[in-house]
Amino acid sequence: MAKDDYYVIVYQILAYLYVCLKNGENVEANKLKPNGDMFAINEKYWTYIMENMVDQGFIRGIAIKKGAHDTYIGGLEHCEITPVGIDYLCDNSRLKKAFEFAKDVMAITPLNLF
Repeated sequence: MAKDDYYVIVYQILAYLYVCLKNGENVEANKLKPNGDMFAINEKYWTYIMENMVDQGFIRGIAIKKGAHDTYIGGLEHCEITPVGIDYLCDNSRLKKAFEFAKDVMAITPLNLF
């Protein structure tokens, strides 16, 4: 599974939001941006992922505004995981594969993002 695979990105976002929730920490918007601290993907792909995570009920608290040619996503600092997102994070087999991939990457990456 590639580091920019849909399920890897979803796992990273949900895991980060869950850690923030459990630790009572504020979400750092820069960690959730398309070229932020956790991953580097193009904005169109990132928008697709974020919109679908909201539509599926995995996250809430962000503002999505659709324009004629593009979509704006704001309020990342207010983003939070939902109980549905927690269930998906804990019970989805694809996310477990993404976790294994991310764990391997984190073992060889000097940055401690979580």
